[in-house]
Amino acid sequence: MYVFDKFDPTLFLDSHWQKRPAVFKGAFSQFVDPLDENELAGLAQDPRIDSRVVSAENANWHVQHGPITDFENACQGSWSLLVQSVDQHVDEADALIRMFNFIPYWRLDDLMVSFSNAGAGVGPHLDQYDVFIIQGKGSRRWQVGERGEYSTYHPHPDLSQIQGFYPIIDKVLHSGDMLYIPAGCPHNGVALEDCMNYSVGFRAPTQQDLLSSLADYSIDLGLFKKRYQDKGLTPRSDPSELAEEEIHSFRNMLHDAIDSPDFTRWLTSHFSDTQLNQGYDEQHNPDYSLQEILVLFQQQTVFERQPGIRPIYLAQSGQDISLEFFIEGQAFFAPPEHTEAVRALLQSSSWQYDLMTDKGSALTINHFWVQLISELVNAGAWLPQEEMF
Repeated sequence: MYVFDKFDPTLFLDSHWQKRPAVFKGAFSQFVDPLDENELAGLAQDPRIDSRVVSAENANWHVQHGPITDFENACQGSWSLLVQSVDQHVDEADALIRMFNFIPYWRLDDLMVSFSNAGAGVGPHLDQYDVFIIQGKGSRRWQVGERGEYSTYHPHPDLSQIQGFYPIIDKVLHSGDMLYIPAGCPHNGVALEDCMNYSVGFRAPTQQDLLSSLADYSIDLGLFKKRYQDKGLTPRSDPSELAEEEIHSFRNMLHDAIDSPDFTRWLTSHFSDTQLNQGYDEQHNPDYSLQEILVLFQQQTVFERQPGIRPIYLAQSGQDISLEFFIEGQAFFAPPEHTEAVRALLQSSSWQYDLMTDKGSALTINHFWVQLISELVNAGAWLPQEEMF
């Protein structure tokens, strides 16, 4: 559905990624908006979806967080409706964000979609993540500056803006144009008319984020319980002193945890968790038996990957290696003989069991595939087409 036209991912990563901002005019040929403002407003009414309206009227800023039930009251003056994680709810939005799969899934966060009327924006500000902004219908003027030290102020408790910056980019974007803004670069976008914008954001976790998640994981699974020992302790002349060798011992204890296989498994699980399940309702979590999945195989049912599903697994090389992959923090396994086929499944938007491989006999359908697909279906990650809506 979407095709890069005047944009080369390899050249981009070499010249711009985390280096400098850039505008790519006509990056998407014949761009089609994956949804319109009315559909976006529908998502903003859902209490499970993060949304907000940012408006400015007579130099006064206002922010109203979703769910938005009274748009007439919320949308006063120059206003923007912003909705997070639209890729988790709209197939076409999911297709758009997957155009950026030249960057690892673990780095990818979500697709934020905004609709703005003429004159609207959220003010000059900084983001601590890399972002591509794709222009949909309408047009918007973008100004982007260099990284630097900027003083911040809060015209509203929920808005952080910065004092003036010198723009090194000052361009008007039209449908299909794309802007890349590295983390820490100041920017300001102002709609010149009613317009849609699509922001592809990338996660950049802090040490604090990682340590907090690792601590939670270790507590949940009962890991890293090695206790400190000091069998070689000698009389201390100053009991208030924490000795250098003791600091070294504590550092080694933490190194042991980080160097363990449990750390690698946590990291893979951590980056697979996009909180997608918070947006599911009961219809998205069916309860299929193995027998029912077997019947679907026999009926040549096509299973469709659901929006927002981005599996993560540890890079491995060599033969005879099993595959463990994670979806929303949940682990799935594939034995060595199925690793290649499972990787192909994870990269495909749809999948169908090949009965010809097993000569069309229900008795010879491989039990591994029945078990795996039932787990994926019941996790809401892949659904049979009959469940699509």
